[in-house]
Amino acid sequence: MTLDELRRWEDLGASWRVVHRDSGGVTVALLRCDGGEEVDRFHSDDTEIIAHIGDRLSSEPDD
Repeated sequence: MTLDELRRWEDLGASWRVVHRDSGGVTVALLRCDGGEEVDRFHSDDTEIIAHIGDRLSSEPDD
């Protein structure tokens, strides 16, 4: 997963949730836009993705 792909996922109305975060990177669940069902997950140590996610728990505005 690249940052562009993650942003495209968000732009299409789908969301993501952090499953695990540690010094080795972040594991993210990709969620459907019509109910939040997990459809995939990925692990990344890409600094751009980590910076984009920041300290958020998900892409939802309230998290």
